[in-house]
Amino acid sequence: MADFKVITSDFVRLHISTSKDDVSFEEKRFPKDITISDLKAKLELITGGNCNTMQIEAYNKDNKHICSLSNNEALLGSYPLDDGMRLHVIDQFNIRNELDFGDVPKYELPEEEYNKKTDSVKAFLMKNKMGQYNEENIKKKEKQMSEEKQLAESTPIGSRCKVTVANAPCRLGTVMYTGPVETLPGYWIGVKYDEPLGKNDGTFKGKKYFECANNYGAFVKPHNVECGDFPEEDYDLNEEI
Repeated sequence: MADFKVITSDFVRLHISTSKDDVSFEEKRFPKDITISDLKAKLELITGGNCNTMQIEAYNKDNKHICSLSNNEALLGSYPLDDGMRLHVIDQFNIRNELDFGDVPKYELPEEEYNKKTDSVKAFLMKNKMGQYNEENIKKKEKQMSEEKQLAESTPIGSRCKVTVANAPCRLGTVMYTGPVETLPGYWIGVKYDEPLGKNDGTFKGKKYFECANNYGAFVKPHNVECGDFPEEDYDLNEEI
């Protein structure tokens, strides 16, 4: 019998966020054979955090915590990470957090003075044109948001559709919702699949967006949804195979 191997990419694309709420970054491509120690060094350049003190947590596309990348000697590929997931960097990032001694009053550097500092996170990001200071990325995000909105608004609720997502089989279903989803960026399409291949029942973080049975619902990006004449298949569970 021939041997079959599962071939996966040597790289993984991950979003980056930080514990400083006003800082987030574009999706980055990392090699799976990089150690967590070397990953932290890269994240230090990206986020302005300290690779010696930062902690890294991983979240899936549903914003659910998956694991903590705590072993500096481990390879990135040894953790259950897929394209589109998010690495959350926890660190101090600036001097204000270092002055946190419980109930002891903290000195808050005036914004005008903070803006003059050359060694701050803000100065680092502005100098390297990263995050919210990267005009090209901002325009790219605005264009993407506009395109997502147009696609979502032009997708009829109740229409049949085919969902194609990277590293997953094509799935057929019915469009049940279009629009924003709280806590998630951009616009989304709520789909009720023909089979229990989804992740929810039309509910996300306690809010109900549409009705369907558990594991039949999912929220996907508009560009992954193709509407058309996709008749629902008749799944005969009693058919002999």
